[in-house]
Order: sequence, then structure tokens, then C-alpha cells
Amino acid sequence: MKVPVFVRPLLVLASLFLGACDTAPHSPGDNPKPDNARVTVAPAAPLAFGERFALTGTVTAQRQARLSARTDGLISRVHVDAGDHVEVGQTLLELDSALAQQALLRARANATEASATVREAQRLVTEAQRLVAHNAIATTELGARTAALELARAAEESAHASVREQEEIVTRHVLPAPFSGVVAEKLSEIGEWVQRGTPVLSLVATHPVYLDLRVPQERFEQIGDDIQARVFSDALGGRPLEARIGAKVPVTNPDARTFLLRLLVDDPQGGLLPGTSARAEISLSQTAGDAVLISRDALLRQPDGSHSIYVVQDERGQIVARRRVVRVLHDEGNNVAVASDHVKVGERIIIRGNEALRDGQRVDVVEH
Repeated sequence: MKVPVFVRPLLVLASLFLGACDTAPHSPGDNPKPDNARVTVAPAAPLAFGERFALTGTVTAQRQARLSARTDGLISRVHVDAGDHVEVGQTLLELDSALAQQALLRARANATEASATVREAQRLVTEAQRLVAHNAIATTELGARTAALELARAAEESAHASVREQEEIVTRHVLPAPFSGVVAEKLSEIGEWVQRGTPVLSLVATHPVYLDLRVPQERFEQIGDDIQARVFSDALGGRPLEARIGAKVPVTNPDARTFLLRLLVDDPQGGLLPGTSARAEISLSQTAGDAVLISRDALLRQPDGSHSIYVVQDERGQIVARRRVVRVLHDEGNNVAVASDHVKVGERIIIRGNEALRDGQRVDVVEH
């Protein structure tokens, strides 16, 4: 086919343009050679995970008592007031012991008289033994004096027992603190006549303390002795305290269908005060391996609300990043617990440089 003369210049220009395009250098985005991404990795750690729930309860003292006088009497001195801190054995209150002191003096005098009677009876027995040896008195006389000595000794023992009894009565006119704590209430005053069983003071030990929780019946059976518990209170300023089970009472409250769970709180600084409220966060233990712990920085949130991570793998001598969808179980602060069916303990998880990664992209690894 013969090309018209006027078309030939156009064909020459077109061929020159196409040749120039073929020989022009490629731009970096036309067919790039993939560069290795630089990433930081950290291994997935094991975690014994269990379901977690929270309950609010009341802080109670391990020791609290309404103290009463140990004998009947008239209050002569009260050494403490409400709010005072006392130590074990410290004198709290005294009763008028004048009559008891007089009775003690009388008992001691009787004991002294009984001891003198024993000494005289012993002298008579010794004398009778010497006379009987010389046939100066009858043997029956020795027997009578020996019997009199035994009676005198018995009377002496009774007299000394009366002294000890009266000394105890005098001692009981003083009320000591049975344990260290704080005087919660002052229920009596000087000049009052009190009897045994009449409360005069209320004493509460502020440390250590319990946290009493009412647990629903559906939760009570799930709570084992190996649970992990942390206690939070406004008085602690957000600082959690470790706690362990002090008692599980398997008797339900029929009105509320709840059981008593008593936690023993480790509170060395005495931040929890009896009568206040506190919240316990309880983790139900499960078998190890149900979850693994990874850095929060490894998580990538997907548009559908799910989460994914990248792990590094050695594939034919090349280190590549592989994307995995994970199921987040719960928050652990700077870390998160994820189900172990997608991540295994020890796998290296990318925690830096994962934002722009592609599945299967080669990476250069920096250990965290």
C-alpha cells in the first residue's frame, strides 16, 4: 500500500516519539524493587489468664471489741478517749479498788497466821517423835499431832489460794487493752458504777483489715483458693493492694442470694480504714497458655473493629512480616492479652514500624 506523501512526515515524528519513550529512564514508582522495612520486634510472653470481675465491699477490722469491766465497781479513772491509739497491755480504765485492797490485806494476814500454825504443828510433831522414841508419850499422841500438822498445812494452802484470788480481783480493777488499736467509742465516765458485761469502751484494730464482699451465687463456685485479687479505694489514690482469700462462707443470704467472701488485704501503710468501702478486682485463674501477652504497640486496629498484628518469619532465608488477626482478651496496662490460638509464646511480634507494612514484606529486624 502506497502511503501518501503528506502522511510520511507524520509517521516519522510518531516513530521518533515512541523511540524516545522506550529509551527514557523508569521513574522510581514504575516497577520498584522492594526495600526491606526496618522494624522492632519483641517476643510474645506467656500469661495465665482468667476472667476478671469487680465487686464492692466493706472494710472490716480483724479485731474489734466492746470492752467491759472485769469486775463490778466504781470507775475511778479513764485514761483514754475516743480516737486514741493504744498498744496492747496499755491501761485503759481503773475501778476503785480500796475495798479489794483491804480484802487482800486480810487474806495475806490469814495466810501468815496459817503459816505460823503449820510451823507450830511441825514443832509438836518433831517433839512427839523424840518422846515416843524414849517411850515418854503414847504413840497415839504422835498420830494426833501428825494429823493436826496435815490440817494446818491444808489450811495454809487454802489461805495462800485466797491471797492469789484476791490479788487477781485487785488486778481486775484495771482494764488493759487486749490488742493494739484505736478507741472507737467511750461509753462510760468517772463515777459510774459498772458491772461485768457492761460495755465501757469500744476498741478497733485498724491493721490488718479484711474486705468483706457479697458474691452472687453464680460466681461463688468459680472462686478457687488460687484467685488473684487486687483492692482499690479512694483513700489509696488509685494504688492497688494485693489481697488473698481469708474465708469463704458457703452459707447464702436467702434475701440477696449472695455468699460472703472475705479477703485479707496486704495494707502495710494502713490506708484502708474499717467501715469504709473498697472495690476488689478478682481474676479467675485458668490453665496457663489460654492467652499470651504482647505489647500494646503491636496492635493495629482494622476498619471493622478487629485487631491485627505482624509477626516475623524466616521464609527460604528471607525475613518477612506476616499479618495475623488476633482476639484481644483484656488490657494489661502497656501490654494486652490476646488469645493463644493465633499467637504462640516466643513468636517475635513487630512493635515498631508496623504501620505501613504489607503482608509478606521483607523486613530488617531490630530486637527490643
